[in-house]
Amino acid sequence: MAKFFGTNGIRGVFSEDFTLEFVHDMTLAIGTYFEKGPVLIGYDGRDSSPVICKVVSAALNSMGIDCNVAGIVPTPCLEFAVKTLGYSGGIMITASHNPPQYNGIKPAAKDGVEISRDDELIIEDIYLQKNWIKNCTKFGTTGKEERAIDVYVKGIISQVDSTLIESKQFKVVLDLGNGAQAVSAPDFCKMLQCNTFLINQNIDGSFPGRGSEPTPQNLSELSESVIKNNADVGIAFDGDGDRSIFCDNKGNILTGDKSALVLIRHILKKNPNSLVVTCLNSGSNTEVLADQFNSKVIRTKVGSVEVSRKMVPTNALIGFEENGGFMYGKHNQVRDGCMTLALMLELLATSEKSLYENITSLPPSFTTKDKVACPSENVPKLISSLKNEFPNSDTTDGIKITIDPKNWVMIRPSGTEPIVRVYAESENSEKLNELISEYVQKVKSIITR
Repeated sequence: MAKFFGTNGIRGVFSEDFTLEFVHDMTLAIGTYFEKGPVLIGYDGRDSSPVICKVVSAALNSMGIDCNVAGIVPTPCLEFAVKTLGYSGGIMITASHNPPQYNGIKPAAKDGVEISRDDELIIEDIYLQKNWIKNCTKFGTTGKEERAIDVYVKGIISQVDSTLIESKQFKVVLDLGNGAQAVSAPDFCKMLQCNTFLINQNIDGSFPGRGSEPTPQNLSELSESVIKNNADVGIAFDGDGDRSIFCDNKGNILTGDKSALVLIRHILKKNPNSLVVTCLNSGSNTEVLADQFNSKVIRTKVGSVEVSRKMVPTNALIGFEENGGFMYGKHNQVRDGCMTLALMLELLATSEKSLYENITSLPPSFTTKDKVACPSENVPKLISSLKNEFPNSDTTDGIKITIDPKNWVMIRPSGTEPIVRVYAESENSEKLNELISEYVQKVKSIITR
């Protein structure tokens, strides 16, 4: 089991458990794993990101590895640039949706996809053994990479019917969350002739607008702006721009599952006999829709790494997570908020229906999630207790308790915070509320015993 890598990269509170010394030594381990350069470095808008970038580049140079710095970019932009511009690997400095005091590093392999769980363990072993490249005879150099945003945006546009989208002149509200998509998503919308309204567009590492994670509770401004401007769609990004939460034309904030399902239907209509990869905590309607287009679904543990790395060898067309992470294999097998927006605009351009009408035409589905504070040392007790009570449950990732195909609860520890997440699906909203309430209380009761 990984000691430092969590659900998505390495994260911690800057200068506490995520110190510059730790960053330096972990970069030496990552550089040893890459073996050679050049390596592309990017970062989000957190206050600590520029100084971390200097340490990362210096550590790589000390090993004889050349690197280039792309500056502030979304995570999927860095990943796409690694793949298309011929880098040996990439290091993204970000803590994604975590609070401002956090930061982190996320390595990308030369194929532009997050490194695998096995490779995470290799890097950790190099770090723990201090078995990194030493006594280098020639230092590497650090340069600038100014092409990343341009190749990223043009790469996205090449994957959709841009002429049709342009002809619609959609009204789009972008809630940029003071995050990294501010450097790319507005330009993308402008290139597609969208009438764009911006919220929280100034990059700010303290995330003063609504916090770094787009949750339904903090997206009221997005909803209000969509209604006020009679917009076709609204979208909110997380801090590093790889996840997206949508708002329909009536101001309803959509779950990641809902927006994924409507996109899956759109994509599979054009590409039947395809493969969809998603996590165990996504709703059961994924299989329902896939069946309609003679397509199959593979389930993985929670985490974008799990989904992305399953997509690569299987050549899956679609991957998604319930948290708003959506992957389009023809572009890159990683979460990408801007690519997801492009696909949604294409859906709307080809449909006679509004986003609200497209959503309401989906098979009924009722999903939700909650979280409970839980120190990591209490997790084994929690999972063991639930396993004893529900011996037939799936313990692949935390524990998934299935009452029947339409009614289930999943409980798993977060890989980024000292909490456990509780997910649920039910056949109607009333039962769903009862189910999530029952199991949140059950979790709290076990933790406090």
